[in-house]
Amino acid sequence: MPIHGRLDKVTVLYEQGPDVPLIDAPWEDLAVACDDLDDSLRLTPILLDAFKISKTTLTPEPDVSLKPFVLLFDEYYTDLYRTSEAEDWMHDARRVVFMGTSFSVNITSIALCTALTNEAAIEVVDPQPIDLGYERIEYHRMTAADYVSDRSG
Repeated sequence: MPIHGRLDKVTVLYEQGPDVPLIDAPWEDLAVACDDLDDSLRLTPILLDAFKISKTTLTPEPDVSLKPFVLLFDEYYTDLYRTSEAEDWMHDARRVVFMGTSFSVNITSIALCTALTNEAAIEVVDPQPIDLGYERIEYHRMTAADYVSDRSG
């Protein structure tokens, strides 16, 4: 479950709290509109248009501009991020896989404590994982893509 959001979705920039609809992110349209994604002079105005940000002020506008559906540092979890559902799943999980986390965010700490308490299998996938000091954690020093590829191959 993507607890911090999803990059394939966007929301209208809003005041934190109310549920807002998730919209498909415009990534494919951007790729079609700009054949050289390394050309920032061409890409910048396309991104500003796609995310409805003023080319004059370069400032996102609440209730107008789009933002990736991700939890930002000054935001907090709401039901939009399905945290209650995630906590229910944590309690029922027999195996928990953490991918690319420093465990410095509250929800990952909750998931780790829940998994330890419930004696679930715990795996950490990260090219440079943080050693959590628990013997029963299995560490995979690799990227998430490599982990998924190893499991499906």
